Amino acid sequence: MSSDKPRILITNDDGYHSEGIEALEAAMRQVGDVYVVAPASEMSGASHSLTLSRPLRIRQIDERHWTVDGTPTDCVTLAINQILLPDLKPDICVSGINHGANLGDDASYSGTVAGALEATILGVPGVAFSLVANRSHDFTESAIVAKQVVAKALAEGLPEFTLLNVNVPKGVPKGLRITKQGFKSARPVISEHIDPRGKPYYWIGEVRDGFRAEGGTDFEAIEEGFISVTPMRADLTNYAVLESLKSWER
Repeated sequence: MSSDKPRILITNDDGYHSEGIEALEAAMRQVGDVYVVAPASEMSGASHSLTLSRPLRIRQIDERHWTVDGTPTDCVTLAINQILLPDLKPDICVSGINHGANLGDDASYSGTVAGALEATILGVPGVAFSLVANRSHDFTESAIVAKQVVAKALAEGLPEFTLLNVNVPKGVPKGLRITKQGFKSARPVISEHIDPRGKPYYWIGEVRDGFRAEGGTDFEAIEEGFISVTPMRADLTNYAVLESLKSWER
């Protein structure tokens, strides 16, 4: 199983059988040796959660494919520390292609982004891909973008602990922009219902009113028809206020 080609670990949050991960795998086979470790079922919105309250089960499909009955974070953790260890540590982890955007604040909820993020914490560069189209299932353009971006990341390298959050607009992109994370304008909507046993249950949703137009954000790039590439990392420190809070020290 050894090869001079780069080793690429693929995961996602839409589940092992999603169309997006199949398109991504086909694209990544043109770049390197591919290993897929993905959730056995959909884990959208799982964020960067790690399963600690129950055991996890790994199912090997063949020598290149495994499923895990857990989150994308579980998948990457097990892939790097159990499944592919010690001889097949990946050179890069690629997550997606998510069916739907992961822009702005939503990146913090995204299991797609979390899979790539976990890889960076474990010392492996990560790239997350999302198609910004709720109804379209055509991953042709986003797969092409994935191939190009991953090949460039492998050739030129990424800074340590850095992941790229890549969002691809519907249709043919006009180009690519390096962006910062934007902020959506939205409010939560909670819908209450009664089940057949008379007990209440709730659906959480939201109404969006657009985004803050700050210049250079992922939202604006997508709005203008460009691919958005946002460098991210696990460090959540707000450096803008770090010094201003120094007066609290004692």
